[in-house]
This record gives sequence, C-alpha cells and structure tokens, in this order.
Amino acid sequence: MPSAADRLEFGPPRDSGSVRAFGLALLAHLLLMAALTWGINWKRTDKAASFEAEIWSSVPETAAPKLIEAPTAPPPPPSRPAPEVTPPPPAPKVDIALEQEKKRKLLQQQKEEAENQRQAKLKAEQQAKKDKELKDLKAKEELAKRKAAEDAKKVEAKKQDAKEDEKQKQADAAAKKQRQEALNRMMGLAGATGGATATGTAQKASGPSANYKARLAALFKRNIVFANPEGIQGNPKAVVQVKVSSTGLIMGSKLSKSSGVPAWDDAVLRAVEKAERIPPDENGKVITDFPVEFGPKD
Repeated sequence: MPSAADRLEFGPPRDSGSVRAFGLALLAHLLLMAALTWGINWKRTDKAASFEAEIWSSVPETAAPKLIEAPTAPPPPPSRPAPEVTPPPPAPKVDIALEQEKKRKLLQQQKEEAENQRQAKLKAEQQAKKDKELKDLKAKEELAKRKAAEDAKKVEAKKQDAKEDEKQKQADAAAKKQRQEALNRMMGLAGATGGATATGTAQKASGPSANYKARLAALFKRNIVFANPEGIQGNPKAVVQVKVSSTGLIMGSKLSKSSGVPAWDDAVLRAVEKAERIPPDENGKVITDFPVEFGPKD
C-alpha cells in the first residue's frame, strides 16, 4: 500500500511568506502604540499663556449696586410615577376549557332532561290512548254481550210464541175438523160435488178452480224481463200480493215476501203491472185478492 510520502507531489504548496507577514504586523502595532503615547503626552504638557489688564475710564462713575438674586423656590419634589396597573394574568387555557366543558355538559344535561320529559309525556299520552281504547273495547264487548243476550231472549220468546201458536193452530184445526164432521153428519150432504178432501158445505164450489192461480202465475211470468236468472244462487221465491177489481182490472200489487234479490223482486213487480188485466175463471168469476209466487228457476 503506498505511503503518504509517496503522494507529496500532489499536496498543496507550502506557505513561504508567513514569517514576513508576522514581522510586518508586529511593526504596525508598535507604530500605533507610539502614536497613541505621543498624543497623550502632548495634551499634558500644553500650557496656556495668561495675561492681566486693568481698564480705567476718563470720567469717574459710581458703581451700580450688586445684584441680589431673589431666593429661588426649592424645586418641587420629583413626582413619583403612577404605579403601573398590572393587568390580571389571562385565565389559563385549562380553566377556559374546563368552563366550556362544564357549559357543554350543562347544556347536554338540559337537552337530555327535555328529551326525557318529552318521552315521558309521549308515553303518558300513548298509555292514556291505550287505556281509552281498552275501555272502549270493553264497553263494546259488554254492549255486544247484552245485545246478544237480549237477542237470545227474543229468539227464545219467538220460539215459545211459535210453539204456542202451533199448538193453538193444531187445537183450532182439530176443533174445526170436529165441527165439520159433525156438520156433515147432520146435513147428510151425499150429493156434494167436492172431492174427498173438500172442507166446504156447499153443493158446488163457487170459488176459483184449482188451476186458476197457476194460470195467472203463468200469465205474469211471461212478462218477466230478467237478464240472467241462472246467475241467482238457488231458487229464492218472491211473493206478490195482487188486488184485482170485479172486472179483472189489476188495481195494485205489492211485495209481501222478498226473494233476497232486489233485481228479481223489481222484475216480478213490473211483470204484474204490465199484465194490467187478468182473465176470469172457468165459472166466469175473478179472484180479487190473491198471492202469486215467483221463482227465477221455476
């Protein structure tokens, strides 16, 4: 490995004027110190020449009195400077932050209290509403129970009345039958023209024939205009009570029993009114008040 001595030719050249420069600097300092010392001595040895002279005037003059100076007022004591008012030190940022945090918590607490009050009020209103609905529901149920009980009593009463009516009808029929049998036995109507089931007492029936009502019903049904009788479920019956004059003119009609289908009921009434007149029976008489039964699928 090459040593540092081998590379001296590549180093910086040596400074050859450093001794001379040092000597010149030393000489300059010595001259400066000598100049300062001479200047100080020149000030000390300089003596100013002094001369005395006396001036005489040609005319003698009296000297003016010596000026007596008025005593001067003592100078005012130096005014003390006003004490400096030191402003209070600014509040530490920590206190400000704590105060802000305290205000924030207080505001948050107020908001929470307001929200809690609102929620409590809302819950109270909802509870009151539920209580009212429950109370109304109980009242409706109680009313429905009372109504059901009353309806059940009415139905039971109707059933009882129907049973009583049926018993009364049976009793009346039995009594009527007994009277008729007794009457037949007494009168001995051997030449009567009525059938075996006839209940009259006359030799010949004077009322309408057995098929007269059927012929009238067929007459009215020809006038019925109804779009879709097959669309009616079942075959509900509508009964119309017809009133006729002695000449066969239809005086009026009314629905005595509805079929439950208003359109069919209206069609039946229109058919009866459209007939206007009915023909007489075989015996030449007209029935003046009779019911007619209509079914959409008859």
